Amino acid sequence: MLLAERCESERLRQIIKELQRHRFGRRAETLPEDQMLLGLEDVEQVAAYSETAQDVSTPEGREARARKRRGNRGALPTHLPRIEVVVDIEDKTCPCCQGELHRIGEDRSERLDLVPAQFRILVTRRPKYACRACEDGIMQAPAPARLIEGGLPTEATVAQVLVSKYADHLPLYRQAQIYARQGIELDRSTLADWVGQAAFHLRPLHERVLGKLRQRPKLFADETTMPVLDPGRGRTKTGQLWAYAADDRPWGGADPPCVAYVYAPDRKADRPIAHLAGFKGILQVDGYAGYGKLAERGEVQLAFCWSHMRRNFYELATPGPAPIANEALQHIAEFYAIEKDIRGRSAEERRLVRQQKSRPLAEAFERWLRAKLALISQKGKLADAIRYALSRWEGLTRFINDGRVELDNNAVERSIRPITLNRKNALFAGSDGGAEHWAIIASLVETCKLNDVDPLAYLTDALTRIVNGHPNSDIDQLLPWAYCRHDLKAVA
Repeated sequence: MLLAERCESERLRQIIKELQRHRFGRRAETLPEDQMLLGLEDVEQVAAYSETAQDVSTPEGREARARKRRGNRGALPTHLPRIEVVVDIEDKTCPCCQGELHRIGEDRSERLDLVPAQFRILVTRRPKYACRACEDGIMQAPAPARLIEGGLPTEATVAQVLVSKYADHLPLYRQAQIYARQGIELDRSTLADWVGQAAFHLRPLHERVLGKLRQRPKLFADETTMPVLDPGRGRTKTGQLWAYAADDRPWGGADPPCVAYVYAPDRKADRPIAHLAGFKGILQVDGYAGYGKLAERGEVQLAFCWSHMRRNFYELATPGPAPIANEALQHIAEFYAIEKDIRGRSAEERRLVRQQKSRPLAEAFERWLRAKLALISQKGKLADAIRYALSRWEGLTRFINDGRVELDNNAVERSIRPITLNRKNALFAGSDGGAEHWAIIASLVETCKLNDVDPLAYLTDALTRIVNGHPNSDIDQLLPWAYCRHDLKAVA
């Protein structure tokens, strides 16, 4: 009886520590990159402030510090236009002999300047013609196609709204405030109308990206909550945004990286089955049990995520002394060290190294887990963490026999992160339809980023081609990876 009470007490203490960490502690296992960059910004600002104070108080060292800045600033891009300003002397007469000075050279410096974004008005004039000898018929060129019929914006303007909302995480009401400072009164509802119409025209591209993903032999999958306004109840409901991604760059695959988001009002296991209809291959996922139904159909093999498995031990090791959890983390770190060395090699090279190095580690780790599980209380959080790993061991070790499989599904989690940032700024989607628009446009924007394509230039060109009747049979020409920066410079 006393042993049972002691075990229950220990379990409750673990739960309390976990709740305290969840409420007051840092959520991520590593310091988030954006938070780290914010901290570095502050440090660098303080350093710049101190250096400026030195320039004012000790002018004798100013030139040396200026030379250092010139040496560290890098080169300005060659494609930017150069506006030359000549700073010349007024009198070109020699002060000694009064003769005419002749030019022997010059000093040239470049600085990065900025012209604030400006609105402009495109005036389209269509002259009408008639024949003096005939009274019938008037000749006039047809009006150019428009994305917003009868509306104000060009396709470039709409693309800017989309990028600001889905890439830079600026809600429409904030964009309206920015435009108002430039004297352009655009109601938020007007911007919303533009986004909705753009989403309608871009939907075939989203469907095509998802279709291309279904044809790949290896995918990542993840999901995150999407709060959606529920007017009938006067509050928000919790929808789900599913993310499906492919990124073969770690093993030198030739297919382009891409990601597609799909909104669903719930988290039922039937959702990924419908989204991935026709997919045959390896799906790398977290521990969500719903993917199991997909695997039961026999066409999909699940590879599980070591990062999620590691998190269970990390949460136990963080609050205080936890020797078994810490030892588990050391075991896991050995696998990641091997992966770091083979990143970028071919799939076959990765498989051979894993067979040689990772397989013995996996066998030893499994024996260690089973031995520790037999020694500890079966009701504790540590036992739960060990059972989580052992129950998914086949999927966790699938990477050993296939060089295309990663150790974790961080690739898709990185694709989820921008959606999380957008969710923090916008708080919730206004409707199920708005969440679907979110999925459509964010898929194209994030795929652009993965392929180093400028989303603004891409969306401008794609929308322009679509409204001008680009044939659906050539839709692959409008996918983000079909573009490159050279092709888009003319568009920008």
